[in-house]
Amino acid sequence: MKHLALRYKALFRPDMYHGWGKRKQYFEGWYFKFVNKDKSLAFAVIPGISINKAGVAHAFIQVLDGLHAQSSYHSFDATDFIPSARDFSLQLGNNHFSPHKVKLDLNGLKADIGIHDRYAWPRHKGAPGVMGWYSLVPFMECYHGVVSMNHTLSGKVEWNGQAYDMESGLGYIEKDWGRSFPKSWIWMQSNHFEYSGQCSFMFSLAHIPWLKSHFNGFLGGLLLDGKLHRFATYTGASIKGMLNDQKVELDIHQGRKMLHVHAFKQKGGDLISPINGEMIGKVNESLISHIDLILKDGKDIIFESKAEIAGLEVAGEAHLLFK
Repeated sequence: MKHLALRYKALFRPDMYHGWGKRKQYFEGWYFKFVNKDKSLAFAVIPGISINKAGVAHAFIQVLDGLHAQSSYHSFDATDFIPSARDFSLQLGNNHFSPHKVKLDLNGLKADIGIHDRYAWPRHKGAPGVMGWYSLVPFMECYHGVVSMNHTLSGKVEWNGQAYDMESGLGYIEKDWGRSFPKSWIWMQSNHFEYSGQCSFMFSLAHIPWLKSHFNGFLGGLLLDGKLHRFATYTGASIKGMLNDQKVELDIHQGRKMLHVHAFKQKGGDLISPINGEMIGKVNESLISHIDLILKDGKDIIFESKAEIAGLEVAGEAHLLFK
């Protein structure tokens, strides 16, 4: 009963741990992206837990060095994974993760990073987070949450003996949990636009199993100076697109608004992904891609800008997502 109560509480808090009492075929992980002010350091850190079909569990921290397109995987005993039952707070060995601070004590990587002025995805009755009402459906293969669309950083990072100042850097936090990552998906994110104000963008399109069939579902948001423009399957938006080896092109319609997205692929590093709870898949993620955005209201252009230091993943037979 205690595990059910904790899972019910987390149902309305996507940032919290959801895996209380799970014994097999389960994963959960948080994704932290960090970029310092002069963009000499851009990296992602993913703490999580994996439980395979046999019930064998281990915890992990993945690190992606975006500028050098290199990654590392650090395994921990499952007993080292200690999530809070009250809020989003995770202790993993000598490493700590929360919406306010991250401390890292890994081989070659030490960090004490403060997180400030977070913009959390708005929560509404019947829509606890970025997935809308889909997050309340009990049989989804994978659930997604956005913990912070945009925030500033402080603190220090020491990577392979070199020190970096994170003061006035920018960050982003999201998470996933469930059984497996989708069969195919496209994901992109950046908060490093040429635009001089606050701007952050994230988007995900994926193959979603549904009962005995499937559909291609998407969700995304463009945060402009404190206003979030949402585009998602559950909001009634529609999408057209194409992709090739060099770029992804999207036209997303939401009422009178239309968002044009051109994402240009750059070199990435390989990350391990979950299949039936076990970390045996692989996905290549770039942190140095580029995104061009144009937001229209009818025929009027209300926003146009280019982004760098963008995260981009194209996985599986992603071209079929537009069929």
